Amino acid sequence: MLPEGWRKEKLGAVAEFQRGFDLPQSQRSEGSVPIISSSGASGFHDTAKALAPGIVTGRYGSIGDVFYVEEAYWPLNTALWVKDFHGNYPKYLYYLLSNFDFSKFSDKTGVPGVNRNDLHAVNVLVPPLPEQKKIAEILSTWDRAIEGLGQLLANSQQQKKALMQQLLTGKKRLPGFTGEWKTKKLKDISKIYDGTHQTPDYVEIGVPFYSVEHLTSGNFNNTKFVSEEIYQRESKKRKIETDDILLTRIGDIGTARLIDWNVRASFYVSLALIKSSKVMSPKFFECALNSELFRRELWHRTIHVAFPKKINLGDIGDCSIHFPPLPEQEAIAAILTTADEEIASLESDLSRLRQEKKALMQQLLTGKRRVTVD
Repeated sequence: MLPEGWRKEKLGAVAEFQRGFDLPQSQRSEGSVPIISSSGASGFHDTAKALAPGIVTGRYGSIGDVFYVEEAYWPLNTALWVKDFHGNYPKYLYYLLSNFDFSKFSDKTGVPGVNRNDLHAVNVLVPPLPEQKKIAEILSTWDRAIEGLGQLLANSQQQKKALMQQLLTGKKRLPGFTGEWKTKKLKDISKIYDGTHQTPDYVEIGVPFYSVEHLTSGNFNNTKFVSEEIYQRESKKRKIETDDILLTRIGDIGTARLIDWNVRASFYVSLALIKSSKVMSPKFFECALNSELFRRELWHRTIHVAFPKKINLGDIGDCSIHFPPLPEQEAIAAILTTADEEIASLESDLSRLRQEKKALMQQLLTGKRRVTVD
């Protein structure tokens, strides 16, 4: 049932798409006109092919993203752009298209692609123009809030990075601490192991099995499982314990994660297990391993010609670690932990805002929630 005052139209009668224009790199001239491809802004040119406002989406290669352009632009041949809005409000159509599942219209070929004729044939619900404007205004307000929170998050992440560069190198000393910093090879302060070299037989219920993706995502809840027998056998060789650190060493290089929970798990060869050390505060140890200084040395020792790239245990152990006396380590760790908590809170808020906006879009763009037009 149509919401009162709304109409059902073919998308082509609401937003008419056209293929973008070829523009080889050799033919581009220096200028300020943005070139918009299937993946967004892709350089500049001195000539525009379309006037603002514009809507661009991928035609082949990268599909699914929709871009709203607020200045004259050049839509590239990998993209589709809206040639005619047929009297509808452009920003509303941007949100309408952003809610599309473009994968449904992908060509049945090896390269993802969208045929504009298929898009034009889709039925869409269209509210009256004043309601289109009001919906676009509401969603734009949400976008500004999301953008502002995203900027706060980026600032916090940058501030933490600057703190790490200062505090983890001794360039900035905390008040009251004067003890000498030491530099040791990692192998001289900790024992290092890798995980099982064979892909185990997984079971439905058993002991969690960690791999690279669990460190890079920060999510240790969604794992595969190995049997108790395999866990007991592997634990005799190398056992993960609370306050140990896991480090990625194959594919992804150098993501370190402190095991700060009551752990009972096995792990794959793609990870290195760095045992807790008497001379290192566990949280400081994790921060030091994630520092730019340590990761740069890891990178230099990585075998980049291997596929996937990897670093051997011996080379990890030969990397240098810089650290002050334990009391200063703990003070530094407390500051960086506070920064991490602030970042985590902002990330949670940003995720919540995006989910709430997505739910609101579903309601506004279908007429399930009506707006009051001034």
